[in-house]
Amino acid sequence: MSSPALARRLGLSGAVSLGLGSMLGAGVFVVFGPASATAGAWLFVALGFAAMVAWANALASAQLAVQFPTSGGTYVYGRQMLGPVWGYMAGWGFLVGKTASCAAMAMTFAAYVAPAGWEQAVAVVAVMVLGAVNVRGITRTATVTRYLVVGVLVVVAVVVVVSLGAPAAGAGSVALSNPVTVWGVLQAAGLLFFAFAGYARLATLGEEVVNPPVTIPRAITIALSLALTVYVILAVVLVRGLGVGGLAGSSAPLADAVVAADARWAVPVVAVGAAVASLGALLALMTGLGRTALAMARQGDLPAVLARVSPRARTPWVADLVLVVVVSALVVVMDVRGAIGFSAFGVLVYYTIANVSAWHQHGVHRRYPRIVFVGGAVGCVVLVVTLPWQSVVSGALVFFVGGVVYGLTRRRSSERTDGS
Repeated sequence: MSSPALARRLGLSGAVSLGLGSMLGAGVFVVFGPASATAGAWLFVALGFAAMVAWANALASAQLAVQFPTSGGTYVYGRQMLGPVWGYMAGWGFLVGKTASCAAMAMTFAAYVAPAGWEQAVAVVAVMVLGAVNVRGITRTATVTRYLVVGVLVVVAVVVVVSLGAPAAGAGSVALSNPVTVWGVLQAAGLLFFAFAGYARLATLGEEVVNPPVTIPRAITIALSLALTVYVILAVVLVRGLGVGGLAGSSAPLADAVVAADARWAVPVVAVGAAVASLGALLALMTGLGRTALAMARQGDLPAVLARVSPRARTPWVADLVLVVVVSALVVVMDVRGAIGFSAFGVLVYYTIANVSAWHQHGVHRRYPRIVFVGGAVGCVVLVVTLPWQSVVSGALVFFVGGVVYGLTRRRSSERTDGS
């Protein structure tokens, strides 16, 4: 008995909300500090480079989603355009990397709201609650995400207004302890790139979007444009309020910006905003992961049970529940820093495969010049090699393990076919 298909219930506004919820996650509250530490006064150059790579990746995802309007994102695109191995590696990178990101978002949320000693428990409860929302249906997920995005934007607006109403930082706060290098600017771009990466979730939802050839490209464009606008405004405000040096030394730049503006009353508001942003990113990530697992299970690259879809809610409920268990386990055994580094390598490989897949499209399916995807793939590779060596080594090891798993899975499948 075949499992029912997912239902097309997600319109343009819901899709944009999910994309923004993924991009305006907890990273916006922390990423500008370490990026400024390596890029210095060249922070805006790093932001521009990250935005260009993200835009190329977004166009690749949009073009591919029009031709393949089904769940799975680059896992499906890679299989169709490059072959099963490439599709599998894209799916593997997405699942492993973004599952770790889910754990990081849950831990970030708990760090802001949980009493001392209760962080892990609160993080696990958050994962379970959002998992329940996810299982109940895509429209409920989009509605909850929309409210979370509005909350984050309100907090950002408070920071901007408060900071612009205060004097600019003094010249003495601009100095950095270490000289800025090209390598440092590229590292900053790598950090800032991950603040844009949420639009991939829209491509993984192709089977649940109404009129995907039109809705997905529009949603990706709108969500990425809005996110870039928010990031540019925040960067300007933070550099003005803290100076480059002050921003570089900050682990919570938005909170430090309101303190520098003599508005300590706004610090709790920022803390709540960070917690809300974490929940929004966590919910959007879990949604995309469940759909990618569904697509891989349909092709036999993951256990078939993960392909089961709820007849009533039309969600991949088994995949969603397994994800809740795995993320909860990671919350217990990992820390935020390790989770982020583990995720970085996978997502850049994922987008590299997306760009190469889009480059191979032709005829009516090609909506954008191929040079866009060449730039996107090269940009991803550049950002990969500028990652800390620990992230590169651990990421390469994870993909090696994924290759072994793929080989063993295919061998068993072949043996069963020959024996039947």
